[in-house]
Amino acid sequence: MTNYSKWLWGGLGWAFMGPIGGIIGFALGALADSEQAKGGGGRPGATHPGDFGASLLVLAGAVMKSDGKVLKSELDYVRKFFVHQFGKEHTQERMLLFREILKQDLPVKEICTQIRDNMAHPVRLQLLHFLFGVSLADGHVDPREVETISNIAHHLGISAKDFESIKAMFVKDREAAYRILEITPDASVEEIKKAYRKMAVKYHPDKVEHLGKDFQKAAQEKFQQVNQAYEDLKKERGFS
Repeated sequence: MTNYSKWLWGGLGWAFMGPIGGIIGFALGALADSEQAKGGGGRPGATHPGDFGASLLVLAGAVMKSDGKVLKSELDYVRKFFVHQFGKEHTQERMLLFREILKQDLPVKEICTQIRDNMAHPVRLQLLHFLFGVSLADGHVDPREVETISNIAHHLGISAKDFESIKAMFVKDREAAYRILEITPDASVEEIKKAYRKMAVKYHPDKVEHLGKDFQKAAQEKFQQVNQAYEDLKKERGFS
């Protein structure tokens, strides 16, 4: 007999918790169907519009699928991140969920609209930083993945400058330090100092303190990139 848990939970999730709820609900239902087929149980959990972990999984899925293949290195990156943030037991459950998410068609625009309406700007910037980390997990950033992340950034309401700043933390070239600070190579020393102060405030880990200490640690990496960009420009331009 065919099981319909995934359709039931997917429909209920979408109705009460939007597209992310629908995607998570469908995945949970698929896992429940699988457990029932094995003669086991299966109790779907819950998510909500501001669930940062669920948002990470759904958007990571969209990025990983954009080049037509899901690599072990990318899965390992997501797993390692979740182990660090939530612990091994929670991560095992989330990775089972993630494998079901990867089987779905993911409506990026609708997903991003829900996230934009329920998450503050600094949290959305942290999401973007995580997605570039997923893309770089295999050693290079695929142009198709960059295009997907750019599309996600647009729908999340993240400006082109913010997108280029975070991208420059992963795609390095001679002008990366300038792009991280959202300035051009012809910027004066005073403009560089002013840009650094502005970006240090924007990317400070305290901006995501409501997500917990673990996510502040993740945000610290982005903050350190800003500091490193400033130090590089101080050395290049010869100022202190």
